[in-house]
Amino acid sequence: MKKVYYLSNCDTCKRIMNELKLGDAFIKQDIKENSITGEQLEELQNLAGSYEALFSKRARLYRERNLKDQELLEEDFKNLLMEHYTFLKRPVIVNNDEIFIGNSKKTVEAAKKSLTN
Repeated sequence: MKKVYYLSNCDTCKRIMNELKLGDAFIKQDIKENSITGEQLEELQNLAGSYEALFSKRARLYRERNLKDQELLEEDFKNLLMEHYTFLKRPVIVNNDEIFIGNSKKTVEAAKKSLTN
């Protein structure tokens, strides 16, 4: 499967997607317009190894709810990811059996390397 989960109004997501030249081979899912399903989230968790790896601790709601002061378990991360799209670290790029989560330079470079192989 070749898929990218992103926000269409996120300049960083757009920049990364353009930089990686994600063509028609990739299914593009705007997670604000088309919410992530439980099945999709489970697939991502299987590739990532945990729900926490998919979770953005930079999300506005994370701060507003003082979640950093709580001890969150995997089930909590899963529930929060299902509850609101902003908790997903973006973009999430799935290239067959590889997953690239977030927008760090290292992650983008790894995705670029994977896509050129």
